[in-house]
Amino acid sequence: MSNIDQVLAFNREYVAAKAYEKHITDKFPDKKLAVLSCMDTRLSVLLQEALGLKNGDAKIIKNAGAVIPSPWDSAMRSLIVAIYELGVTEIMVVAHTSCGACHMSFAHFKEEMQHRGIPEAELTRSDVKLEEWLEGFHDTQASVHSTVAAIVNHPLVPSDVSVRGFIIDSVTGELQEVQ
Repeated sequence: MSNIDQVLAFNREYVAAKAYEKHITDKFPDKKLAVLSCMDTRLSVLLQEALGLKNGDAKIIKNAGAVIPSPWDSAMRSLIVAIYELGVTEIMVVAHTSCGACHMSFAHFKEEMQHRGIPEAELTRSDVKLEEWLEGFHDTQASVHSTVAAIVNHPLVPSDVSVRGFIIDSVTGELQEVQ
């Protein structure tokens, strides 16, 4: 049985047992908070527990590296929606220790993509600079600064929204603010 089939089987049992009832809330974050964080599996449960967040408290937006690589990417879009549609007044950018995005390189991705049959024409597209889009960062603290600045300076983010950056320890959950 595939992993997806296992997930589907579990889901049928979960719904039948009404295990979802303890999580019922509405779409508005109770704390008027959005958290942009990394998609790292170590943060799947740790992030919310270490921040003391329960279901319904915050909008959690995740991507590779907790970054805003472009002012018009999906993470920024989600934050704009959270502000104007869902009442978010505070944003936390939460990167983490030992992040894989800290060591990502387009050269590695390109080699892997070629090995898996992606045509060279797709790797040299003129409409997307893949060498930038798939490049990681090399300093987590600097990346958090850059992401916070991208949000604060975005032309659609009002000045009354508080944006702060943090690095969470991937093991202990200890949070350090990036000044």
